[in-house]
Amino acid sequence: MKLDPNLMKYSLSLLVLICFHFSISDLGAQNPKSVSGIDADLAFAHVKKLVSFGPRPPGSPGIAQAQSYIISHLKKLNLQVEQQDFLATTPNGSVAMKNIVARATGEKNQAVILASHYDTKLMQNFYFVGANDGGSSAGLLIELARVISQQKRTFPVWFVFFDGEEAQRDWTETDSLYGSRYFVEKLKRDSVTRRVKAMILLDMVGDKELVLERDLSSTPWLLDLVIKSAHELGYGKHIATLPKAMTDDHIPFVRDGIPAVDLIDYSYGFDNLYWHSSNDTLDKVSPESLKITGEIVLKTLDKLGAK
Repeated sequence: MKLDPNLMKYSLSLLVLICFHFSISDLGAQNPKSVSGIDADLAFAHVKKLVSFGPRPPGSPGIAQAQSYIISHLKKLNLQVEQQDFLATTPNGSVAMKNIVARATGEKNQAVILASHYDTKLMQNFYFVGANDGGSSAGLLIELARVISQQKRTFPVWFVFFDGEEAQRDWTETDSLYGSRYFVEKLKRDSVTRRVKAMILLDMVGDKELVLERDLSSTPWLLDLVIKSAHELGYGKHIATLPKAMTDDHIPFVRDGIPAVDLIDYSYGFDNLYWHSSNDTLDKVSPESLKITGEIVLKTLDKLGAK
């Protein structure tokens, strides 16, 4: 993912009104309400296992182990599992990549996508395990698949694990988001784009000091649902006050007219110091942050079901 400086214009007066509204709505919600289902320890155990595979850039032994682990857990949940294998053209030549898609059925035709990337950035000078950046969101998504597979929802939910989110060298339009770009193009080729009601992206959600961004690149009404869900659960302090604009795996969806939102904490350590560093290790990841994010996602799904 990358911070987008071109979308950082906003109305200060509107921001003040929004902050005032939600600070008032948080009164009386000092004790966060619990949404049953999300097991913080299980989510964290998935993150720990993924990190144990070491660096997981596309085509590596580590990501092959991660793929087997993710697929085996999804199949145990009796979900329809699809492996999207493709060759990505990168500055390092053709690289084999794999998206993993699992589907929970529902009565309605339109589906909601929950997604995360599971690769780590290719680093030449140090050992990078991406506990938060890639690990936290992928681990939580496995746990969300477990919880949702046991629920009865009127709409289908697709769980999508993207390969190749990270740049092979330096982030550009063409050297990034390989898996999500491929996925959206496949939706278009299969003429099923309209089957997607919304897409919720998870990325870097394990920070012990969790603050999810107000992403200016996300679909406004869907971001509003996420923010309302957080405040209703008493998690308002985990939503950023000031907006940022993120370039992440939700962007190909937004560009194709599919509503999408990015749940990301882009302040990982002081001044984002741990991001893409050797310090992105398991000790920086909090099971509680995984649970908070998961509960916000479930609450948002409830709201989407009512729309």
